[in-house]
Amino acid sequence: MPDSPPPRSIPATDRAGLVARLAAMLGPRGLLTDPADMAPYGEDWRRLYRGRPLAVARPADTAEVAAVVRACMAAGVAVVPQGGNTSMVGGAVPAEDGSEVVLSLARLNRVLALDALDMTLTVEAGVTLKAAQDAAAIENCLLPLSIASEGTAQIGGILSTNAGGNNTVRYGNARDLVLGLEVVLPDGEVWEGLRRLRKDNTGYCLRQLFVGAEGTLGIITAAVLKLEPRPREVEVALCALPSCDAALDLFRRFRSYDTAAVQAFEYMSGLGVALVLRHIPGTALPLTAPAGHFVLVELATPRPGAGLRRAMEEVLEGALEDGVVSDAVIAESVAQRAALWRLREEHAEAQKREGANVKNDVSVPVSTMPELIARASAACRALLPDIQIAPFGHLGDGNIHFNLVQPDGMDPAAFLARDHDIMDAVGAVVRDLGGSFSAEHGVGKLKPYMMPEWRGGAELAAMRRIKAAFDPLGLMNPGKVLP
Repeated sequence: MPDSPPPRSIPATDRAGLVARLAAMLGPRGLLTDPADMAPYGEDWRRLYRGRPLAVARPADTAEVAAVVRACMAAGVAVVPQGGNTSMVGGAVPAEDGSEVVLSLARLNRVLALDALDMTLTVEAGVTLKAAQDAAAIENCLLPLSIASEGTAQIGGILSTNAGGNNTVRYGNARDLVLGLEVVLPDGEVWEGLRRLRKDNTGYCLRQLFVGAEGTLGIITAAVLKLEPRPREVEVALCALPSCDAALDLFRRFRSYDTAAVQAFEYMSGLGVALVLRHIPGTALPLTAPAGHFVLVELATPRPGAGLRRAMEEVLEGALEDGVVSDAVIAESVAQRAALWRLREEHAEAQKREGANVKNDVSVPVSTMPELIARASAACRALLPDIQIAPFGHLGDGNIHFNLVQPDGMDPAAFLARDHDIMDAVGAVVRDLGGSFSAEHGVGKLKPYMMPEWRGGAELAAMRRIKAAFDPLGLMNPGKVLP
């Protein structure tokens, strides 16, 4: 089936007319046109892509979002929705030719409602994940989604990319936490689906079309999220291990002891931890010696007197006796828990400071994780023998960030020129293991070329039909997801 129609080109004079209409509609706070003001909206966090917006619209409510979309569609100008702009795959970057309007959701930042009996939180799309977590905590509730960029990432973008995060092993991905959505469709109509219902079997589940669609089908403006009881006990441990197989063994032990208590189970390579210690001030390794493999495990429960400390100690004592774990430390305070988590959460920043890097956000069945790391490492070394291999991530749910950092002394541009070779080498192993080339980061602008091979045939054709039905002009975040 052919691609969705490309945005029709319009003369620069018409674009100027659109900008004037948007300025009158949104006022001085609601529209940016100065190149210096727009620059941060044209570059992704990894600085892989640099675009040039025609303008940056900053609507203050859903009605203004809808008005901007209608004006842009009438003018034939594409719209690029943007949240906190923390995408790892360039999912919110506009084109380089200045032909697209960036629509920022940052001003839609209100917490609309919290019901501690229903255990639901209703927020606008521009609320940061951290602000949403804090709002839930006030009522002794937990919004269980947790990602490294939660202080910047916004709810709309998180849902649009179906973010996963550290607690997926227990609570699922972002889509598992969504009860209702409000969405501005490509024709400017508003779908008012902010329902707080746990059961609603009335036809197609539209909200799940928009979760993970990366803004290509519409713009999420508000959401109803499921909450959980806030944990009364939390225990965190950092473990050194001799191998990735040992890490999987340790995961089995914790799940066998009390699967409901396992909130996070994060793998880190020895090199990845070393890069954090090298580049992130204030970090330290609270173990006797470096290791080739590490695991960060977090247990949590809302049950009073659950004895999680005893559980953590018993599992680790058995693992130490059996040689599964070579060393371990259990946090003694909230500050120590935060320090241990920092070793995990600063991986992306540390790798960025080390040099150019290629990221592979992949997933495989949990049981094949050691094989993935071994075979993908060998495949990458076959391409570049001195490549720095720093996998880390969510071993408990089968999602590893198989990241590669440039060899010492190699030109960064020359390394990045090999990115497709490296991604394809890792991808070949992932496919052989029955995995996915994108676990939680999405497809964005970086990976659409992989879609025909991985999702071709009936699956990709169905996606194209859905895109054409919602966005027949192809003006909603073009160039993302679909090749």
